Amino acid sequence: MRILLLEDDPDIGEGIHLGLKKHGIQADWLQSGRLGLNALSSAPYDAAILDLGLPEIDGMRVLAHWRQQGHHTPVLILTARDALPERIAGLNAGADDYLCKPFALDEVVARLHALVRRSQGRTQESLAYGQLVLDTAACTATLHGHTLTLTQREWLLLQLLLSNQGRILSRAQIEDKLYGWDQEVESNAVEVHIHHLRKKIGSQFILTRRGLGYQLGNEP
Repeated sequence: MRILLLEDDPDIGEGIHLGLKKHGIQADWLQSGRLGLNALSSAPYDAAILDLGLPEIDGMRVLAHWRQQGHHTPVLILTARDALPERIAGLNAGADDYLCKPFALDEVVARLHALVRRSQGRTQESLAYGQLVLDTAACTATLHGHTLTLTQREWLLLQLLLSNQGRILSRAQIEDKLYGWDQEVESNAVEVHIHHLRKKIGSQFILTRRGLGYQLGNEP
């Protein structure tokens, strides 16, 4: 999962950013409303966390701009504005969920998973392909009942593939999901991750479609 984090408080932003990473969630962190205005057009985000008290441009204006641009990305408002009228205004403006500060990171993660699950038309946290099962909330993967040991990028790639069963994903699409703005991508990084997953799951588990990309192959 890759999300956009729009939060101007450096301590809160850093805490969320690091906490999400520990839960297997890639987050791009911006600290002003001006920078956030067109951010949803820059990467294929699964969800966004939006603070309302942003410098330069208020979060409510950012949200309205996103919806006017036609972005349907799920948005979780995370703010100190806890009055009922403000919560109602945020939801009516197009937010999908509203959480007041202070908050527990585990709840933020749970709400993000719920938003993404609903946006993908799923009702459960697990993704399955043959005998391979991913628990997206616990960030665990099992094959024939045995836990797989995966790096964070291998986990993100596996989640991406199982969320797009039947589809061919280009290398660029995979890179966009696995890496943030501030991370350099080696030219063969995707191929390396795929090679490792094939070794752990099966040589025909991921198929290469020359000139197009990659897609799921044989069920393990």
